[in-house]
Amino acid sequence: MKVLSVNRARAERVSIDGRSVLTGIAKRACEGPVKVGTLGLDGDEQADRTVHGGPSKAVYAYPVEHYAFWVAARARVGVASLDEPLLPGAIGENLTIEGVTEDRLWIGDRLRLPGCVLVVSEPRFPCFKFAHAMGFAKAPKLMFQSGYCGAYLAVLEPGAVKAGDEIELLPGPREVGLRELFLSRAVRNRT
Repeated sequence: MKVLSVNRARAERVSIDGRSVLTGIAKRACEGPVKVGTLGLDGDEQADRTVHGGPSKAVYAYPVEHYAFWVAARARVGVASLDEPLLPGAIGENLTIEGVTEDRLWIGDRLRLPGCVLVVSEPRFPCFKFAHAMGFAKAPKLMFQSGYCGAYLAVLEPGAVKAGDEIELLPGPREVGLRELFLSRAVRNRT
């Protein structure tokens, strides 16, 4: 398990469905170590802290294993071709990770990296800004159907993170699975 990319963005205004919206979803990979504190990565901004950011959602991690799914989905609806890759950060994640997916994570699990310790706090729930980033309106629904939500992480021990960092998974209480929590809310949203 490791960090493939560290991604951040400044909040910017974009036009979504004819209205001006502030968003920080367009994350881009950055070089070298990046400081991580209790409110997230140094230099990263969230536009709406009522749903993103804060101590329990300081860092968002997303498994690279799901990127092929999104490439295929975008090709299927005609917004991109199958040979058009998604760049790290395309899902809005701060950490593009490899080797650990939602079905292996539980609320309270710790991710120990060489320069910091993060703790799984909750799943990410998609919104209209995710649809805009993916290029098609049904992207949030597809995330709910697939369960490919990624994980919000709180910062237990601040420090730094960089691409290539190995991740050690330290089990928490193992009472609430990340994917199960996400899917239970997805069911509630459909009713």
